[in-house]
Amino acid sequence: MKHLFKAALNWTSKKEEDSTSKIFSKTHQIKIEGKPVLDVSAAKAFKGDPTLYNPEDLLLSSLVSCHMMSYLYICSQNGIEVLEYSDNAEATLEVSPDGSGRFVEVKLFPTVKISNPDQIELALELHFKANQLCFIANSCNFPVSHEASCEI
Repeated sequence: MKHLFKAALNWTSKKEEDSTSKIFSKTHQIKIEGKPVLDVSAAKAFKGDPTLYNPEDLLLSSLVSCHMMSYLYICSQNGIEVLEYSDNAEATLEVSPDGSGRFVEVKLFPTVKISNPDQIELALELHFKANQLCFIANSCNFPVSHEASCEI
């Protein structure tokens, strides 16, 4: 089974005051049908607008979100009632001297609150299964690890 996702990107050159400058605006818009327009720029480290989302933010956000949805699915399959879920994820990006770069790892730190104290061990173990099911993690060429905690 295949699903097709579409995104349209629009960018317009904004002339800098100094015509000899090689700096250009990195702000652009991404449109996905039926959804609000997403204003995006480069990360501040790459001379982008720090008030806007950047591709690195969005990649990490998609991993965090996908892991949570996979985890909630696998918990429901195992009879675990999840009451709350939070995460404070981190992504490490390495930039090479030639300007190329890549993510080398993502660490998820999910904290889950469940209703049954007898299921804590299983709830923690299910993060491994969620990672195996996660569409986004399965699409990455870098490790996605998790250091989970569970509360009642």
